[in-house]
Amino acid sequence: MPRPPIDGGVVLVTGASSGIGRAIVRTLGGRPRAVAVTARRTERLEELKRELEGAHPDLRVLVVPCDLGDRVATDRMLESVHAELGPVDVLVNNAGFGDFGPYDRAPWSKTADMIELNITTLAYLTHRVLPGMVERGRGGVLNVSSGFGLQFLPGFAAYVGTKHFVTGFTESLRLDLAGTGVAVTQLCPGPVDTEFVERARMGRTLPFQFTKISAERCARAAVRGFDAGRAMVIPGLMMKFILLLGALTPRFLLRLIYRPVAAVIRRM
Repeated sequence: MPRPPIDGGVVLVTGASSGIGRAIVRTLGGRPRAVAVTARRTERLEELKRELEGAHPDLRVLVVPCDLGDRVATDRMLESVHAELGPVDVLVNNAGFGDFGPYDRAPWSKTADMIELNITTLAYLTHRVLPGMVERGRGGVLNVSSGFGLQFLPGFAAYVGTKHFVTGFTESLRLDLAGTGVAVTQLCPGPVDTEFVERARMGRTLPFQFTKISAERCARAAVRGFDAGRAMVIPGLMMKFILLLGALTPRFLLRLIYRPVAAVIRRM
């Protein structure tokens, strides 16, 4: 069995300054030859770099601050990674954010930024690095989707839409790349204890809080699943059960169940 592309490779992780992205970088440990970390918060990336280099002296860590919503800046980031470390062997598309509330009450600027980052940036980065992976016959893409990529819920219309794109895109991409030597996996977590909830203005409204797991546990499951070549990783037995139950429940029934929830959200 060929070794996982993480081992001895160049790994690029987006949204690495906090949450699942930061935890994934830590979970990789000294396995890669080099790791490129990108996000907007430079000081957090530098802090992560010092931590990694202290724990893994042979690991090269490249900090490339970038606003991934800016296509020119994204191109410069990719050029820097290639120039400093060489071609990307594994891309972890983790950067993204959510929003909560009735769609008609959300400011369009925030919704547009979310669509740009969660969908367009993910697709663009993947398109940029894939040809090289296919040519070399080795590599991988780990896309961070969500349990919302498999279901729907009132109050999350735009966010759910972006994650449905990631799920459908990743499933189809995996088939496109079958036999090329390039692995494709998606991570579909439920609630994870990160800054994501605060930024999305979800507070205690996020459903299934009792299934919440740590970013570290989520990251370990993601890396294990990617190494094993799994198509989809859903961390946590309880979340697996909830998503399976949702998949087996007729949609008309889910709509009936969620309708009073939507009314409560609008009053909030």
